[in-house]
Amino acid sequence: MEAPDLPLWATVIVAGFALYGAALTLLGTIGLVRLKTFYDRAHPLGLGLTMGNVSILIASIVCFSVLQTRPVVHEVLILIFVTLTTPVTMMLLARAALFRDRSKAYDQRVATEAHLAAQKQAAELEAAQREAALVHTSDAPEQGPE
Repeated sequence: MEAPDLPLWATVIVAGFALYGAALTLLGTIGLVRLKTFYDRAHPLGLGLTMGNVSILIASIVCFSVLQTRPVVHEVLILIFVTLTTPVTMMLLARAALFRDRSKAYDQRVATEAHLAAQKQAAELEAAQREAALVHTSDAPEQGPE
């Protein structure tokens, strides 16, 4: 495969956008690896990958527009779909994670409340048994030596 014969100005623009896009994608990937929680990871991943892809697509649009070898419809469609779907997907994933975390916290709270209620009920039952044992021993006639 041969390199296209681009004019110098187009080569600089294409190379600039391609390097910028690659750097943004790399930063998004580093953010994905370095950050700990899902919520921390969602922001650099969404921004880095979306803007990185957009920059690389702009480089491709400039390259094929200058060469005029084919229309740039493919890149424009990819640009539209990436720009629309990535942020929406990240928002839906964040909402699902938030729902999961809230339901997990709710389940833990309910389990804790149930455990505390069971402890309270066991303590009340034990107190009632002690009281019944005291009443039973005090009602019994004392037997003395006969």
